[in-house]
Amino acid sequence: MEFDAQVIAAYGRHVRLRDAAGRIVQGRPFGRRLQVVCGDQVRCEEDAAHAEVHVTEILPRRSVLARATLRGTAEPVVANLSLLVAVMAPAPLPDLFIIDRYLCAASSAGIRALVLVNKVDMLEGFDLAVLTDGFEAAGYDVLACSVETGQGLESLRERLQNETSVFVGQSGVGKSSLIRALVPGAELVTGELDRDAEGRHTTTSSSLHDLPQGGAVIDSPGVRDFAPAIESLEPRSLGFPEVDRLSVDCRFADCQHLQEPGCAVRSAAESERLDERRYESYRRLRRLHADLKAAQGPARRRD
Repeated sequence: MEFDAQVIAAYGRHVRLRDAAGRIVQGRPFGRRLQVVCGDQVRCEEDAAHAEVHVTEILPRRSVLARATLRGTAEPVVANLSLLVAVMAPAPLPDLFIIDRYLCAASSAGIRALVLVNKVDMLEGFDLAVLTDGFEAAGYDVLACSVETGQGLESLRERLQNETSVFVGQSGVGKSSLIRALVPGAELVTGELDRDAEGRHTTTSSSLHDLPQGGAVIDSPGVRDFAPAIESLEPRSLGFPEVDRLSVDCRFADCQHLQEPGCAVRSAAESERLDERRYESYRRLRRLHADLKAAQGPARRRD
């Protein structure tokens, strides 16, 4: 029997599925080439003889957040999003370059984005503006919150209403704690929690949770690094909105904003009209883009 379903959790080669009637079943993709991720809408077939549910087809995606593998190929992470929430916190030490790369991946995929600073009750010794000014100057909305004190949670609920969103960021920034605060009674998928080297719980698979006010949020595994899928990045700006705005005044249409003469982006960085850290982040991503392109090999690059 065939039926359509939504993937509400993905862990390894196994998925948890919810059909139109709300029935939840376990399943697995049928075939190694089928890259099914949380948020996907899929077609399934029940194999009664083996008491299994097979995912046989991925239905058209409205959007997909993808990362690059070491070989430079694209690997989907989550699908059918309307909003990406890039989460950081005072601890662990924020890696703003990871946040930048997630934001670029979202921008290039047509997914709106929000920067969320969690654990603001632990901000002693941190200047919040140092963390957020570059993002706000680029045009991103920034929210600050704390699960411990409840600060900012109501504003976050309002932003997530009727969205299909994903929380992304480093391990330990509190994404799962945020979801438990937003979705009372949310059950974490079996095998979803592990411990990092410091003994903290960390998510090891993706799971989707319905929000009481409408919409859904996906909890994703924490990362130590993230590289956007290079084929989906906007070639002129790599997904940096401020670079995109400035680049229209560059002398050359194919300017990469590194060493070219007449570069409006580099000029803005030198005159401090462009955030210095964000420009350095752009330069790093441009170099990574070139490295991953080279890793694809000549045949792939010709394609």
